[in-house]
Amino acid sequence: MRALTWQGLGDVRVEEVPDPRIVDPTDAIVRVTSTAICGSDLHLYGVLAPYLTPGDIIGHEFMGVVQELGANVSNLSVGDRVVVPFTISCGKCWMCQRGLFSQCETTQVREYDKGASLFGYTSLYGQVPGGQAEYVRVPHADFGPIKVPEGLPDERFLFLSDILPTAWQGVAYADVEPGSTVAILGLGPVGQLAVRCAQEQGAGRVIGVDLVPERLERARRLGAEVIDLGDGDVAHTLKEMTQGRGPDSVVDAVGMEAHGNPVAKRIIAMASRLPKPLAQPAIEKAGIDRLDALHTAIDAVRRGGTVSLSGVYGGAIDPMPLMTMFDKGITMRMGQCNVKRWTADLLEKLVDSDPFGVDDLTTHHLPLEKAPEAYKMFQEKSDGCIKVVLTP
Repeated sequence: MRALTWQGLGDVRVEEVPDPRIVDPTDAIVRVTSTAICGSDLHLYGVLAPYLTPGDIIGHEFMGVVQELGANVSNLSVGDRVVVPFTISCGKCWMCQRGLFSQCETTQVREYDKGASLFGYTSLYGQVPGGQAEYVRVPHADFGPIKVPEGLPDERFLFLSDILPTAWQGVAYADVEPGSTVAILGLGPVGQLAVRCAQEQGAGRVIGVDLVPERLERARRLGAEVIDLGDGDVAHTLKEMTQGRGPDSVVDAVGMEAHGNPVAKRIIAMASRLPKPLAQPAIEKAGIDRLDALHTAIDAVRRGGTVSLSGVYGGAIDPMPLMTMFDKGITMRMGQCNVKRWTADLLEKLVDSDPFGVDDLTTHHLPLEKAPEAYKMFQEKSDGCIKVVLTP
């Protein structure tokens, strides 16, 4: 089959690889009909390179049709249309029973003291072959895949694999109350969906922040007020817009891809280029992130407010303004998305309408063979790119 493989820093290629096969009785083989590039995939270009091996199949947002089932999978049938959560969880362990699917004790990667295994996302998270491919082996298919109805395009359901539940959880973790003000830092795909999720969860006012004109304009069309990052001090502007108090909640949908702090950027790049035996401990023990977005969130949120982190951070010794956080009485929540905790309710909303704007979120539809060019375009935010969907 054809699949997108990681070959080195900034180097991904579509290659011929062996077809996946059933290994465990709870496996399924899914023929991929659509797969998306996620902002988290861009981290594989740089920061997480020491945890990848040339030839790794990447990608964790995908959906398709069940082709083959293991003997113990009774909840699916061959031919079912499914979307697959990017977190691999068993649904039965102590963590899963509490809705903490991203911490599944069955698939935890204990070698690196990490949570549940993820599709296509480095040895840190299990080195499970990913979804930017023609076919995927899906472990724990007796729990993970979500059956979706026929008759609607893939994009209506594809983002249930990651970015829609991630946005929903990010807003839910922000303690949004009816009529409250929510600021969303970063208007990439998760941030765009977070605008609508905040509105759906009762926010009275949503303010989005970014520096890409197309992203700002789309958020404005969704009903958000917007701030251009290039216009100055974002935290100061957010306070001015809220009578000097600051937003009730701030969702950081940026993470370690944040603009700002060129020193941190150079350190990250240097660590990623070290030989693997040196790079891994350097990142595990001394890694830092560009924290511009996170520090802005902490500075901007009102006293007693909540900061929710949806953006991925990977640093081990990130400096945090603990004095400010303590003095302001901030609540902070974060974590990998517990996808299956939210998907039943989200799917119900999507079947009859498009309350989250998923139908027109995708700006670029390309064949899988164009994936290397698509990654470059997405990373550079060129050609008005907000979201790319690939067709194998």
